[in-house]
Amino acid sequence: MKVTVERAQLLKSLGHVHRVVERRNTIPILGNVLVRAENAKLSLKATDLDLEVTETLAAETATAGSTTVPAHMFYDIVRKLPDGSQIVLEADGDRAVLAIRAGRSRFTLQTLPENDFPDLAAGDLSHSFNLAAKDVKRLIDRTQFAISTEETRYYLNGIYLHAAGTATAATLRGVATDGHRLAQLDLVQPKGAEGMPGVIVPRKTVGEVQRLIEDTEAEMTIELSQAKIRFTIGNVVLTSKLIDGTFPDYGRVIPQGNDKELVVDKKDFENAVDRVSTISSERGRAVKLSLSPGKLVLSVTNPDSGSATEELEVEYASDALDIGFNSRYLLDIAAQIEGDVAVLKLADPGSPTLVQDKDDKSALYVLMPMRV
Repeated sequence: MKVTVERAQLLKSLGHVHRVVERRNTIPILGNVLVRAENAKLSLKATDLDLEVTETLAAETATAGSTTVPAHMFYDIVRKLPDGSQIVLEADGDRAVLAIRAGRSRFTLQTLPENDFPDLAAGDLSHSFNLAAKDVKRLIDRTQFAISTEETRYYLNGIYLHAAGTATAATLRGVATDGHRLAQLDLVQPKGAEGMPGVIVPRKTVGEVQRLIEDTEAEMTIELSQAKIRFTIGNVVLTSKLIDGTFPDYGRVIPQGNDKELVVDKKDFENAVDRVSTISSERGRAVKLSLSPGKLVLSVTNPDSGSATEELEVEYASDALDIGFNSRYLLDIAAQIEGDVAVLKLADPGSPTLVQDKDDKSALYVLMPMRV
């Protein structure tokens, strides 16, 4: 194999691909990236057996061929080479090394045979549809924070993607929850998504897809089956296994009859929560919301360090109510509200609260209260 490629392009592609590779691997080949040159193209592929990313870039192919090299070391070498340099990659079939040349720099990396490199064959993907990259990014941005990190409840370790809505207003919905809060976002259902199976896209996959979206004007193709999902954007193809589990019936925790409505300026609310929570303890993080007509008082009391209160003018016309929330969770949800005004629908101190953007009902958030 002998191929010449531009540094900037190779660095960008390796940047996408090498992130999948775990730093510590018990199987040596999983620490490598597969490099294949053919037909004036160079393709790079990396996998951790659950997730596989392939990217193709233009290159001058003198001799076709393929090999595998340590992913992180290859990336670091390319990163440190001078800007604008042309990189020559050369592998000799008889010796298990890849030579890397650029200007006066010379490197050789130990290789492992391509035959040992695992292939995450996707099999038959039953459903396929296109979405604007900005919509995929928005769906991930608005729900990702609520993904559970608790490994024992593995079925909550991702975003549940499924067809929802009614026949007249069919949607593609993403939902994530960790048991304390829930985030849900609806997009207009794209052609091809009708009848798709509900799938749980793992947390690591979600993060990689989010990072791959550099051009929000691009179009993304999503293909999926019961077991696998594939995202294609530009020259990058990401294939992933799905979480094999049943996502809970999240509709049961979305409150329907919360009749106390609090309308508040999102920025003022966020800043006030942030300020009073400075006092809260690491363990509790509780902030108390005391509501009365036209007024909201936020307070935190920490027996070890002191107390804080802040008062806000709000739109609220129901009975007085005291309710407590984890301040971190409140801030996470406030950060997702895209408009200037947030609406909180409350019932009582022990029931979940519904939070929405006043002007955009496509996203909703549910937050469980805390005792204060």
